[in-house]
Amino acid sequence: MLFKHRIRTAYTGLATNKSRSLLTILGIVIGITSIIIVMSIGQGAEDLILNQIEGLGATTISIDPGRQPEGPSNFAEVYTDSLKPKDIVALRNKANVQGLRDISPMVMQPASVVYERETKRSTVVGSGEIFPDILGVYPEVGQFFTEEDVKQKARVAVLGTTIKEDLFGLSDAVGETIRIKEQSYRIIGVFPDSETSIFSVDEMVLMPYTTAQQYITGTNHFNSIMIKAESKEMVPRVVHDIEATLRESHKITDPENDDFNVNTPEEAADIVGTITTVLTALLGSVAGISLVVGGIGIMNIMLVSVTERTREIGLRKALGATEGDILFQFLFEAIILTGFGGVIGIILGAGISFLAALVLSSTVASGWTFTFPISAAILGLAVSAFIGLVFGIYPARRAAKKSPMEALRYE
Repeated sequence: MLFKHRIRTAYTGLATNKSRSLLTILGIVIGITSIIIVMSIGQGAEDLILNQIEGLGATTISIDPGRQPEGPSNFAEVYTDSLKPKDIVALRNKANVQGLRDISPMVMQPASVVYERETKRSTVVGSGEIFPDILGVYPEVGQFFTEEDVKQKARVAVLGTTIKEDLFGLSDAVGETIRIKEQSYRIIGVFPDSETSIFSVDEMVLMPYTTAQQYITGTNHFNSIMIKAESKEMVPRVVHDIEATLRESHKITDPENDDFNVNTPEEAADIVGTITTVLTALLGSVAGISLVVGGIGIMNIMLVSVTERTREIGLRKALGATEGDILFQFLFEAIILTGFGGVIGIILGAGISFLAALVLSSTVASGWTFTFPISAAILGLAVSAFIGLVFGIYPARRAAKKSPMEALRYE
């Protein structure tokens, strides 16, 4: 029997009972749909985070106190007071770090912000005057504080858009005075909405780090140090010089004893990519369980079909059909069922993923985009066809082995 005749015969066998065929592929449809949705949303989340990381700039380097945590046992070691003013002096020395363009110490502390009768909880961030240049976040109204403000420990502040609206509504906050820990601060600028940035300042109050240390934190160490390299090509050299300088400053001879960790956007992107890939694969494998369940359902239905069509099998064999003809007929029926289910699952998965991307872009982040995982679609079709092949072999062999005489006498 020709290949096309076998396909036509298999299709005719399925078409005689459309309702059962459609119900049979339901497990395959659900499985493929789930995999497409999981991989599409996972890829969309990864693209969003990576785009935000790239928004920090390929030349941005951050230094955090404490060693990189390797597990729960040393997680607390991340939070130390190892970054001191002497480190800023050492890092600014061109002889120590070549290729460094800008540097900004950072201190942070939650605090209550008071304006007249309104009180809001916020995060006070102390930074250097070059903070906007490092992160690419500039005041929409007013201006940022200057180097002179940092030297003089000026009590000035720049508000994020959310804290500004909470305290002042739609009115212009520039020139007004807020109070934090019984000290007054004059507002000199307001940031625009930064929801698309990985570093959001919407609910923050920024001021010179010297001011924050004097009046807010009461400390002389930093929560982090932000550095801008002169070029992307200089980043590895700058990172090397930073590590060497801080080890010398902290009198560290063994890198295993570092009380600081240096991070770049490229490293962060690699970590994010690894995490999202693992999570997507995990969720996809969970969704793939329904494919196995669907395959078992197809095998069960095919066994029922073989039993119901025993007389048909006997008649075809009596008319000259070989075991191979019967085997391929039922095997093709299983593959057609799973393949058709795979196509429906891909279409449904793409449609639901597109709607999910629209909802997420309007509720979670405007930078969320729809991503159709072509690899997942190809994999879904391949897996569904493979499942049809695997779970269709036993019923097909059982049909092919039936004796023509016994099949024709079957009631």
